[in-house]
Amino acid sequence: MTEKDSLLLSLERLIDQNRDQWLKEYKKFLSFASISSEAESKPAMQACIDWLVDYLKQMNFHVELWPTTGHPVIFASNNRAGTKQPTLLIYNHYDVQPVDPLGEWNSPPFEPTIREGDIYARGAQDNKGQCFYVLQALKLLQEQTGTLPINIKLCIEGEEEIGSHGLGGILKNKKSELKADYLAIVDLGLDDPHIPAITLGTRGMVSMDVEVCTATTDVHSGYHGGIILNPIQILVHLLDSLKDKNGRITIPGFYDQAETMSDEERALVSFQFNAVEYHRITGGYPYGGEKDYTALERSWIRPTLEINGINGGYTGSGFKTVIPAKSYAKISCRLVPHQDPRYIGELVAKYFKDNAPTGAEITVHIHPGQGKAVRISPTAHVVKVFAKAYEAVFGIPCQYILQGASIPIVPELQETCEAEVVLLGLGLMTDQIHAPNEHFGLDRIKKGILIMAQAMDLFKK
Repeated sequence: MTEKDSLLLSLERLIDQNRDQWLKEYKKFLSFASISSEAESKPAMQACIDWLVDYLKQMNFHVELWPTTGHPVIFASNNRAGTKQPTLLIYNHYDVQPVDPLGEWNSPPFEPTIREGDIYARGAQDNKGQCFYVLQALKLLQEQTGTLPINIKLCIEGEEEIGSHGLGGILKNKKSELKADYLAIVDLGLDDPHIPAITLGTRGMVSMDVEVCTATTDVHSGYHGGIILNPIQILVHLLDSLKDKNGRITIPGFYDQAETMSDEERALVSFQFNAVEYHRITGGYPYGGEKDYTALERSWIRPTLEINGINGGYTGSGFKTVIPAKSYAKISCRLVPHQDPRYIGELVAKYFKDNAPTGAEITVHIHPGQGKAVRISPTAHVVKVFAKAYEAVFGIPCQYILQGASIPIVPELQETCEAEVVLLGLGLMTDQIHAPNEHFGLDRIKKGILIMAQAMDLFKK
């Protein structure tokens, strides 16, 4: 038995022995309604911050609260390993998504409930669960060995779910504090709960609101129907024209910057996709997007444009014969390497305005918090170390995957800390993140603790 095998076994025993305690702490973390997008949740956000700060101080971390234009960033550091050891910066976030529709939850979203080995609560996985196993790894490592093998910095922000605008605004002034050798973004997942995998890339993102206005007030459809322009019909027509019959986006120049993946890069990534399992999980079929690409190619290495919401006119029960003055849509684009989110946002806005009929006024608001795509090398030292840690815990070779989702702050954070980056986590598609009944497996909390602890030990010189 090697020293590292011994470390894992001793930590596993410690995890089991302390289960009641860490489970109590995890439930407390999940009980805060830290919804960054809702003003009424500000007291809960502050309570969550206070709890985290106190928790980190008890773990021998120096803790700072960094004010932003929105919710503060928690920065914590333990540099007692000294200058001869490397520094690992770990990114998580303490904010969560809203809980609507509340009626579809089987238990209150901020009253954590365990059912069949999973814990149900908003943030159970995204990202409090993944943040919590990082904290537990740090805590239990110190309990087991008396110290940490390397220097650790933590960046735990409160606005990931609304675009990380606050953190992005202070990065230039925090370069020295965030300086690190390695950066671990612990907010990703696996394709299969039994197969370890590290993510080699995420897509970028830009989102926007579109408003179509044709009058100063709603009007009676009997008096004005056939005379006045209907903004809903205009909006629906414009939205329909965004893609052709093969699912290709029709906006001129949309694909000009998009990078294609080489055959050598493709060979490193598993594109296996189970359509039957996908239908079982979602109730839907994998027929969206560009028809010339497979499901995971469309999700991972191709840019997309999706309509996230549309409204206008009367939508209550019953009927109201009205032609509205305005209609609205929410649109987001997922982007691949080399696509500039600002440029793409402006292209989409220009398309709407150029194709609006006379008499219709189009307003497009491009949201802040945009982000570029991320693509990393499997040969990077930080990737190799975490791959070994995954393999030690799972007992089988580590795969490489991509993710279609976005973490907009990653490119800026990596540039600031000047570190090799790795994207990792233990989330699953079935965890219901951003949806009612979000949950996370307690077995994955245990694996997460072991993986993080093993990786830290492997980094030690």
